[in-house]
Amino acid sequence: MFKKLVAFSLMGLLVVSCTGNGGAKKNTFVYCSEGSPSGFNPQFLTDGPSHNAAAYPLYNRLVSFETGSTNIIPSLSESWTVSDDQLTYTFNIRKGVKFHTTKYFKPTRELDASDVVWSFNRMYKKDHPYNKVSGGIYEYWDGMGMSNIIKEIKQTDKYQVQIRLHYPEAPLLANMAMAFTSVLSREYGEKMLAAKTPEEFDRKPVGTGPFIFSSYQKDTMIRYTANKDYFNGVPKIKRMVFSIIPDPSVRTQKLVAGECHLATQPAPTDIAALKANKEITVLDGPGLNVAYLAMNTEKKPFDNIHVRRAINFALNRSAYIDPIYLGFATIAKNPMPPTIWGYNDDISASEYNIKKAKEELKKAGLPNGFETTIWTLPVSRPYNPNGKKMGELMQEDLAKVGIKVELVSYDWPTYLKKAHAGEHSLIQMGWTGDNGDPDNFLYMLLSCEGAKAGSNYANWCNEDYDRQVIMAKRLSDRKKRAKYYQKAQEVFNKDLPWIPLFHSTVHRAMRSNVKGFKIHPLGNDIFTNISIE
Repeated sequence: MFKKLVAFSLMGLLVVSCTGNGGAKKNTFVYCSEGSPSGFNPQFLTDGPSHNAAAYPLYNRLVSFETGSTNIIPSLSESWTVSDDQLTYTFNIRKGVKFHTTKYFKPTRELDASDVVWSFNRMYKKDHPYNKVSGGIYEYWDGMGMSNIIKEIKQTDKYQVQIRLHYPEAPLLANMAMAFTSVLSREYGEKMLAAKTPEEFDRKPVGTGPFIFSSYQKDTMIRYTANKDYFNGVPKIKRMVFSIIPDPSVRTQKLVAGECHLATQPAPTDIAALKANKEITVLDGPGLNVAYLAMNTEKKPFDNIHVRRAINFALNRSAYIDPIYLGFATIAKNPMPPTIWGYNDDISASEYNIKKAKEELKKAGLPNGFETTIWTLPVSRPYNPNGKKMGELMQEDLAKVGIKVELVSYDWPTYLKKAHAGEHSLIQMGWTGDNGDPDNFLYMLLSCEGAKAGSNYANWCNEDYDRQVIMAKRLSDRKKRAKYYQKAQEVFNKDLPWIPLFHSTVHRAMRSNVKGFKIHPLGNDIFTNISIE
């Protein structure tokens, strides 16, 4: 009865229009985020909450994605050229771009090509003074094999940078729009190095982006102010606050109460009521994402293909869609979404079959099953809104074939850090595309380089698979590239390093007086063009 009363009260709260903006001050935009950032230097960041909190409000890259699409447009580079042999990229740097002035740093010069070279060389050159600072693990750079691709990065003029490659790399320009290529301040870095506090460079960010970092209260709140000198136009909101709220139902309550203007990924159970509220606008779109269960192939018994197949047969994924997603998802059969070119639709979806699962365990020499752990996502993500509930359903399914599972979780930054170190056995993970290219899924998440860098959570290295995705990267013709990616998906499905689970629909809910916000196809929340009426 108590649960019913709570549900009824919440439903009433959702349907009844609220007035005013509650705790939100005029010209202060409040965003209800699902998790704490794992840091503030985009060179280290791979997760959505961190990209939203650091990469996009605070920094810029040579090129960027047009708002609401994957089209490449100028940013810090106002123009660029590519040589006929596809081996030399020349970027002409925009003049007049100012770095942020903060309480802890005041720049004495504007951005130039040296900042670009210095930023890239931090990840590229082992002798760079910052290469090992803050752990020195550059998951994107290393996972994408950038040091093997790039031959040289050099400044050819005060406002010109040239990147030379060992061989053609079809996704390179799109990669330059990704968060990890954000341009940092060389002057600020050198100042912190001279002060013998280089770690502060990564903790107290200085960029060129639309917002300036003010403060961070761990796991609670981040504050920003508008950058009045932003080269691409001053933001319409003067202040921005990230309110960190892992529970999606609490985010919904705060949105309805006017305590935040926009809430990321509301719980599927709240969407209908939010849509009925005249004060709320709900946006949705197909997610460029995949949720998956990775099996650490470096640990026994997951190095055994029969164990991996047994788990695949044992999971009744069709029974997860309603309780977890309320139907806002489709079952995945490949490690990339069907909305990306190169998707192999000829592959058959895996079946739920307890008998076959038990047969596979017998082949593995484990007829009575075994004990293990599943790490469940501690925050709601677009591809998995309720990791704990999904873990419980997996636990029930695996118990039917003799696999006894303990569910484990950590706070979001710790979860990522431990997963990167390979401490897990089975782990819930997912991915939202960064650039609209198959390479961003198939190479980043599953290549041998990805296993070394920590972005391949299965720690799986298959030579045949690697051959396919590397060949695809070398070609510029999309049709030819697609054939290699389709073959790679066949290899993946044969060896099953992880189990594709779902592709979800993404949702954002916002107050109706918020204007200018668009759902980004790559899953990022970007606030440069928003205003509050």
